[in-house]
This record gives sequence, C-alpha cells and structure tokens, in this order.
Amino acid sequence: MNKSKGMVESEISRALTQWEKDYLGRGSLTVKSDILRDMIIVTLRGILTPAEYSLCSDKEGLLSIKRNRTSLVESGIADLNKMISNIIGFEVLSFHTDLSTRSGERVMVFRLSGDLSNAFS
Repeated sequence: MNKSKGMVESEISRALTQWEKDYLGRGSLTVKSDILRDMIIVTLRGILTPAEYSLCSDKEGLLSIKRNRTSLVESGIADLNKMISNIIGFEVLSFHTDLSTRSGERVMVFRLSGDLSNAFS
C-alpha cells in the first residue's frame, strides 16, 4: 500500500462521514478511525439530535433510540462494508457497533480478512 496508515485512517473517516450524510441525512460532529491489526475501530461523536437526547431521559426512550439508530446503520451495512473494502483492499468479515445514549458516541468495529496493520510496516 502506497499510503501511510494515517492517510488511510483519514480516508476511512471522511468516507464514513459522507456515508452518514448521504444515507442517514446528517453526519456526526467528529469521526476518528484507527487501524489495529485486523480491525478498523471508528469512533463517531455527536451523532444524536437534541430531540433524541430528550427522548433518552427514560429507559423506554433510551432503548428506542438505540434500537432505531442501530437498525438504520445496519440497514446500510452492505454499502459500508463495500466502501471499507474499496479503501483498504481487504474483505470485511464482520461488523459490530454500539451507541452510547449518554455521550452521543457510536463505536464501529470492522473485522477484516487480513492484518491491515502489516501493510504499513
């Protein structure tokens, strides 16, 4: 790979931000991607709207927001996996995500078919 690790991480962050805007209608405030062995770990901050924070004040609203937001992201998983694969040249084997309704932060983990960190040695 001709790009540095930092350049690829930045490209992933930009692509995810664009995907959010195109697919979900709005992007997070900040996105940070990190390559670690056979994983890409992405942290997205500022993804909840003020109305969603308000709904999170009780358990029912909190679970509803988590469920709806997770369903939205997972409904676009094929596009996400293809986008990541096109950037890094490895197949995405699995995708995991969780959302904190307290901090408004989402973590995404892409497990890859190979050790991407070795491509930068």
